[in-house]
Amino acid sequence: MGTRGLGRGFESLIPTELVDDEFDPTFEEDNSQLSEIAVEKLMRDESQPRKDFDQEALEALAKSIKEHGVLQPLVATREGDKYRIVAGERRWRAAQLAELKTVPVLVRTMDSQKRLEVAIIENAQREDLNAIELATAYAKLKTQFNLVPKEIAERVGKSESGVVNTMRLLNLPEKAKKAMAEHRLSEGVMRPLVTAEPELVDRALPMIIEEGWTARRVERFVAENKKRSSQLLVKDNIFAKQEDALGEKYQARVRVRGRSVTFACKNEQALKDLLAKLS
Repeated sequence: MGTRGLGRGFESLIPTELVDDEFDPTFEEDNSQLSEIAVEKLMRDESQPRKDFDQEALEALAKSIKEHGVLQPLVATREGDKYRIVAGERRWRAAQLAELKTVPVLVRTMDSQKRLEVAIIENAQREDLNAIELATAYAKLKTQFNLVPKEIAERVGKSESGVVNTMRLLNLPEKAKKAMAEHRLSEGVMRPLVTAEPELVDRALPMIIEEGWTARRVERFVAENKKRSSQLLVKDNIFAKQEDALGEKYQARVRVRGRSVTFACKNEQALKDLLAKLS
């Protein structure tokens, strides 16, 4: 199941691994039991349409899990002495690759799962939510109920693109999200900052709050500063042609900075091939 009409690139911009309870309007209503469950006690939900998982992405997540652990608990319902995964199969698979014995799981009955879904949907339809609370409600529907943006949009009565754009606000730095909640800054004003560098967000925030900048003014500020950054990058990178030539010759990504030349390879075999060429 996918977000037809939006494209995979759009979908990849939505944060899905962690929902900040600070901005969760239903947090107090969630009385799920958080437990450490043995990996072998969990089983996938055969009714879930997604069956193929990118192996390279799973290995990258497994590496992160080895270092940081499973940050976002899985959600499962109990069935006898086993637990059927409602949301988090990707994390479960990566945890197995990372050779974890147990993973954190929110254990719910089907009834409590349904009640929580209804509570989140009802909250998402409230008029008094700020944009970050709304984005968090949408993200929770995605991470804990395996709903894609199209399904979320149908349940809350919004457009699919509107749901995606609201969820993208969760990519803002923590300082910006807190400012949105505290000063009730609108989604339109903050959306241009989603793809901006953190330093640029820090510079814009005080002016947005104190001077009441409009969305158009924020867009102009971001565009002007991005243009300057691009010009500086072109000015600094005078070895662009040499980088391209070396990259093509050695089938690697090459960067010249100061008096250093670095080569980056896409995998271990490519690295071995490069070393062989250089030796």
